[in-house]
Amino acid sequence: KMEDLKKQLRAPRSKKQKVLKSESLSTGSTLLNLACTGHAGGGFSMGDYVSVVGDSVSGKTFLALTCLAEASINPNFDKHRLIYDNAERGARMNMEKFFGKRLADRLESPAKDGEIPMFSETVEDFYFFVDDAIKQGDPFVYILDSMDSVASDADLAKFDELKDAHRAGKQTTGSYGDGKAKKNSEGLRRLIPKLANTKSILIIISQTRDNLGFGFEKKSRSGGHALRFYATLELWSSTESKIKRTVKGKPRQLGINSKVQIKKNRTTGAERTITVPIYHSHGIDDIGSCVAYLIDEKHWAKKGTRIVAAEFDLVQSESDLIKTIEANGWEDRLRELVEKVWNDIEEACVVKRKSRYE
Repeated sequence: KMEDLKKQLRAPRSKKQKVLKSESLSTGSTLLNLACTGHAGGGFSMGDYVSVVGDSVSGKTFLALTCLAEASINPNFDKHRLIYDNAERGARMNMEKFFGKRLADRLESPAKDGEIPMFSETVEDFYFFVDDAIKQGDPFVYILDSMDSVASDADLAKFDELKDAHRAGKQTTGSYGDGKAKKNSEGLRRLIPKLANTKSILIIISQTRDNLGFGFEKKSRSGGHALRFYATLELWSSTESKIKRTVKGKPRQLGINSKVQIKKNRTTGAERTITVPIYHSHGIDDIGSCVAYLIDEKHWAKKGTRIVAAEFDLVQSESDLIKTIEANGWEDRLRELVEKVWNDIEEACVVKRKSRYE
């Protein structure tokens, strides 16, 4: 059985196999793809609206931009516009360094005023920009970063009312409400069918907030229930731990391990939790996470400080194993192995009972 698996993993890949793997959009993380769809090659599908909710500095922007990078190298997305609505003006990393020249060349803002990029300032702006993209006719992958950074026209009007009243020495009734909730309910209801018709993908990023009300959830997000109701997938990210290395006698932070929970999944129904390492100098470490997964699931045994990777006939330290896989171009073979191990575990979790409706 092991020899058959070795032959399968070492067999040359045809162009057809590669195209089949790229029919959906990869998240850039094999484990996240598997958690979303059960397939190593893709996590999101054309027509999907995906909600990404996360703590501050938990990697949610990096995860979303990596999806755009994957679209830039996927032939099935060659005709898609890659739109990044940087409403919070927060992503200032070197796009070409982390996500490649192809994304840097294709990345768009929702609109321009001459040569100046325009981003959403209100939730109304956001839905108007998406509607413009739909009416232009080309499919797109659109990221709003983030819902928390846009106000609503109603909130802005209330601000002006309060400001004028305060300066006039008057009092005014009422307070700020979440005008975004109503707009999201109306906007997403109209938008969802159009995403499917145009084979587009929408990703909305939200920031977590402490839940001070009743209920079991410790965290919530603003913008109303529609953000979850209409989502094909809802991902929640948090910082599981910091990645550190001792340099010149002191511990230095290299990145984070981002814990990603699938809290809603219309694709498989499964709600899984995975860990994605993200390095400040590199981005998502997909190969490292795959190797760590095989070790954690006891598929690869440890012999002292070395890992026995039987399918590759290797016995090396974890860091050397990662380097060997990358040097030999065995990344796809590793991903296939991870997919097999993942789905073997999923199969073992299936409740096998006689169907009630046969």
